[in-house]
Amino acid sequence: MKYCIVPLTTLLILLASAVHGSETIPLSSLDLSSMRQGYGRPQINKCITGKPLTLGGKVFANGVGSHSVSSYWLALDGNAQRFQATVGVDDQANGPGSVVFVITGDDRELWQSGVMKVGSAPRPVDLDLKGVKVLGLEITDAGDGIGFDHGDWADANFIMATGRPTPTYARGDEAVVLTPRPGPAPRLNGPTIDGCRPGHPFIYRIPCQGQRPLRFSAVGLPATLQLDEATGIITGKAPDAGQYRVTLRAVNSTGEATRLLRIVAGGTLALTPPMGWNHWYTHYDRITDKLVREAAEVMVSSGMADVGYQYVNIDDCWMNAPRNNDPLRVGPLRDASGIILPNKHFPDMKALTDFIHAKGLKAGIYTSPGPFTCGGFAAAFRHEQQDARTFAEWGFDFLKYDWCSYGGIAKSGSADDSNIPHWGDQPPNLPAYQYPYRLMGDLLKQQPRDIVFNLCQYGMGDVWEWGADVGGHCWRTSGDLGFELNRITEVALKNSEHRAWSRPGSWNDPDYIQIGQIGSAKDMGEPGPCGLSPNEQYTYMALWSLMAAPLVFSGDMGKLDDFTLNVLCNPEVIDINQDALGQGAAPVALTPATYLMVKELEDGGKAVGLFNRGDHAMAVTASWPVLGLHGPVTVRDVWRQQDLGSANGSFTAKVPKHGVVMVRIATEAGGRGVTP
Repeated sequence: MKYCIVPLTTLLILLASAVHGSETIPLSSLDLSSMRQGYGRPQINKCITGKPLTLGGKVFANGVGSHSVSSYWLALDGNAQRFQATVGVDDQANGPGSVVFVITGDDRELWQSGVMKVGSAPRPVDLDLKGVKVLGLEITDAGDGIGFDHGDWADANFIMATGRPTPTYARGDEAVVLTPRPGPAPRLNGPTIDGCRPGHPFIYRIPCQGQRPLRFSAVGLPATLQLDEATGIITGKAPDAGQYRVTLRAVNSTGEATRLLRIVAGGTLALTPPMGWNHWYTHYDRITDKLVREAAEVMVSSGMADVGYQYVNIDDCWMNAPRNNDPLRVGPLRDASGIILPNKHFPDMKALTDFIHAKGLKAGIYTSPGPFTCGGFAAAFRHEQQDARTFAEWGFDFLKYDWCSYGGIAKSGSADDSNIPHWGDQPPNLPAYQYPYRLMGDLLKQQPRDIVFNLCQYGMGDVWEWGADVGGHCWRTSGDLGFELNRITEVALKNSEHRAWSRPGSWNDPDYIQIGQIGSAKDMGEPGPCGLSPNEQYTYMALWSLMAAPLVFSGDMGKLDDFTLNVLCNPEVIDINQDALGQGAAPVALTPATYLMVKELEDGGKAVGLFNRGDHAMAVTASWPVLGLHGPVTVRDVWRQQDLGSANGSFTAKVPKHGVVMVRIATEAGGRGVTP
């Protein structure tokens, strides 16, 4: 005879189920694909490393191993009776892990473990869930990062009166469009300042919403520039050095609008953060001339150009490679004279930039200072001068320069390149980090057209401190965000530490906006939903706008929906990003789950984001002492484009889980609204 030994807790659950006619549903039996976490994937009946679930020296046969920051939402529809589990940091974490388990129901906290670390006694959970419709299971990082945060939901079971828990979004996290649709009357948008270099080709599409046709005019336009009154596209040669105040005007059958644009001809480009599109996180090595042209067309037809998006940027894989799965991307790297050769998917680069320019937009291109790009395609090493000249002749207006294989040069150098700084067996040094970017930065300044220079080297050597000195206009401050979209807030707060170096012509870049439909960064797969909740997408855009980061969308332009466009194209949110003062917002921590981002504006007002990292809605307060305000002010909700009236002393808003309320603040009398 064979005997089956059943744990006492499981036996009690089974007996209770039998008595009350309920059913026990293990957490491990549910579809866990929507469980989001900071590392790896949820493990069924194992800890995150694949070893047995072990808490307090006891091995558990049933449960789910996860990793902070983790969240999982389930629709119970009032049919659950209890949730029972044992939780803690797995004994085998082998590091200083610390987590907090939080369980929320219908927008309120039901249970919290407090901080738990490796070696902490496991904590039992036994929750009455009667009437709860939506349940959230969360593991936070306890505020000290996610290292070794191996959280276990051991012996985790739902006792259901009927039905099964179903994965869902949290309550209040539906895809609600907050941005009002533009009305028929003209509305002029975009930056109030634009930089150029005297004598260089100039192109500027006036961003304007409203019913078409529109007629445009400009008072004070330099004589070297011409305005197409029907399209609103200004072209010509940049004027002599100086600042030119141009009053733009748009008229249609329902009304008119005016807006001041200061054209500053001098040595500084990108006086506001660049705005545009980059193909990488959607098309990867599948990019073609056709897809780039479609992106330019959609930038206009979708209304993105009407709120200020202007760059259409090609990333890696436009060149030839010595080997590739696509034979049309394989071929000679350069011609007999050393000119770099596009692959067969890009038959005519000059024709492509002409197509983009004809729409009033600008074109961007990519390469690396090393021998090969990150994707293994031809790059600029030993051909820097030739490539800079070629990019200018082709008509490109933006260059992304990606470190990639240059790491090998910086580390070892070579006998015939003894003039190139490298670090050899020593720690990495600043001259070696700077050299390739200073070289290309100087070369771009010599070209007969304006080319915005993006330093893509992932923040090495504290690039924010010297990026402008080597000719850069924006620089990555971190790694590729596509691999860690669940850490948007952490990346933003880290980027904000460098806000002292954010100013006109010099921008900290925490990577692209990846919302809507994007590809998989892990396997360069075809586009699909980005995986961020609607609230998180609003938070993403709000953070980038408040930080004065470049607004470069990298989603699928062919699959834009109303929700994605509403996040990308709110002109009042974009105005905050494009504010001519150029300051990045300062973060203000309030609680472990809530914080503010406070940005000074050129008109003396402030833009404030009230953020909630928690898994249920919370009231967040911005007080005047924290904001540096005094007296009464007026508050405007920029996402909804609604005046909220007067406030004095503080402003409080209910902020949804993982969400934001973003406001613009000014004194009622129209003054600066700041402490003298």
